Amino acid sequence: MSDMPIPDETAELAGRLRLAVTRLARQLRQTADSDLSPTQASVLATVSASGPLALGELAELERVASPTITKVIALLHEKGLVEKLTDPADRRFVRVSLTPEGQALLERTRARKTAWLARQLQELPPAEREQLEAATEVLEHLTRRRAAP
Repeated sequence: MSDMPIPDETAELAGRLRLAVTRLARQLRQTADSDLSPTQASVLATVSASGPLALGELAELERVASPTITKVIALLHEKGLVEKLTDPADRRFVRVSLTPEGQALLERTRARKTAWLARQLQELPPAEREQLEAATEVLEHLTRRRAAP
């Protein structure tokens, strides 16, 4: 990380971007039509993308403490969205994977959010959609980099 001062314009842009992304994320969560918390939804998505996962691996990917991931998995398991599998290589370890119900919920939620956002984008003038396409590439680049905890 650089010790160079951040110009005021960059800091202002960062603040505006953070607020816009936060508001958009909130609006997308509200369209999800599920009773999952943001943490539970994130864990479900991570297990879908990278599972089956050991609880320690999942905690690391989610950047949360082990007790937190244990509680989240217990709640998702109670709801029938994940299953706990004993690791065949070491029976002391449990791996977590999605149940068909968990995968279906994730797919429905993603489809609903994508449809909502597509409707919002459709209302924009073509020039603004083009700007968003370029900005999305930059955001994808930013989110591929691992932020310092």
